Amino acid sequence: MSYPGYPPTGYPAFPGYPPAGQESSFPPPGQYSYPSGFPPMGGGAYPPTPSSGYPGAGGYPGAGGYPGAGGYPAPGGYPSAPQPGGAPSYPGGQGFGAPPSGAGFSGYPQPPSQSYGGGPAQVPLPGGFPGGPMPSQYPGGQSPYPSQPASMTQGTQGTIQPAANFDAMRDAEILRKAMKGFGTDEQAIVDVVASRSNDQRQKIKAAFKTMYGKDLIRDLKSELSGNMEELILALFMPPTYYDAWSLQNAMKGAGTQERVLIEILCTRTNQEIREIVRCYQSEFGRDLEKDIRSDTSGHFERLLVSMCQGNRDENQNVNHQLAQEDAQRLYQAGEGRLGTDESCFNMILATRSFPQLKATMEAYSRMANRDLLSSVGREFSGNVESGLKTILQCALNRPAFFAERLYYSMKGAGTDDSTLVRIVVARSEIDLVQIKQMFSQMYQKTLGTMIASDTSGDYRRLLLAIVGQ
Repeated sequence: MSYPGYPPTGYPAFPGYPPAGQESSFPPPGQYSYPSGFPPMGGGAYPPTPSSGYPGAGGYPGAGGYPGAGGYPAPGGYPSAPQPGGAPSYPGGQGFGAPPSGAGFSGYPQPPSQSYGGGPAQVPLPGGFPGGPMPSQYPGGQSPYPSQPASMTQGTQGTIQPAANFDAMRDAEILRKAMKGFGTDEQAIVDVVASRSNDQRQKIKAAFKTMYGKDLIRDLKSELSGNMEELILALFMPPTYYDAWSLQNAMKGAGTQERVLIEILCTRTNQEIREIVRCYQSEFGRDLEKDIRSDTSGHFERLLVSMCQGNRDENQNVNHQLAQEDAQRLYQAGEGRLGTDESCFNMILATRSFPQLKATMEAYSRMANRDLLSSVGREFSGNVESGLKTILQCALNRPAFFAERLYYSMKGAGTDDSTLVRIVVARSEIDLVQIKQMFSQMYQKTLGTMIASDTSGDYRRLLLAIVGQ
């Protein structure tokens, strides 16, 4: 499943990268009891987060940000959503599938320049670059996009913070009363769920079973339906399990949802990928790499297998000389020859750190007088093109990346609810504040306004509560 027309050619390079944020911790093992609609759990084998965390990083709810050791911005978002009728079933709700067509991107706003250390901002190009000396600016002068708001340079921030004076037993009692008897008090459910962190939700789930001898998720499934049910279930899934579950569903049955594989495997940190691989094995009894090999092929298969290793360099410092050398290698593997040396692109994009890739993209723009994203669009097609571009986009402006996905999940006829649910839930504790700011800057309307016009009922109320509207 490719992502038609995404992103368009002509993507400008970005001089900066969004700053790092804070991470939350995984819930403790042993609290993943799900109803029969969920895949069987593996007896508490869910991998815990290292006690040291990911310094300075902002990852998934319950995970770290880009390098586990160096502290880099938050990983990318949840996979895109389903073609009608083509998705495996979500536990009690809709599934994951293909994103809507269209979704061209007129361009990301420019984030502020940011130094990652390790070298001067400008280094003379080595010999052999076409075009002679390195210009001091991007082709044609300055990068054409507005600056990222200054408030976004001080770290990432989620719209959901852990609740103060949290009492899991009290919350469990509120939820029990909301579901007891005739009808369901959806507003009481919204009030509790939207104002608790994922870790706190895991504790509520455990307290509910202890107090009532019943499974909270099963009870919620019996009371809810449709998009509201899907949103609630997503909120109660531990983050790594959510990723592993999404990958498993993307590959089971007839067909493969390639976009789900790309958006998870091409955007996670080393630590997150290793935890996903372990969780995939323990919960579903399957080897993730083997499943990928059996469901994909060619250069796309090689890219995903590379991602599956979780061995990307995570040194935060930038080697500017290496960035220029890599830019030249990429030019000579693509634009500078007849045909394409795909393995060169795979090697560089799969191994370099995200700060290093950003520097390489800047060097490429100065050297080749065009940006690397548009070159990838000319040299590749289909799923491998989408995968390579996803990696590069993660090194540019992450809040803009998610803002664009949210916009196109709601633009036009119908709403791509699974994409909307996944991104809102996944980023709610990481950088949804920054995503909202970029959304307003890019589309001249607020995220809350667009959600309100495209959704309805309790589903709309819960989404708006999560985004802080």
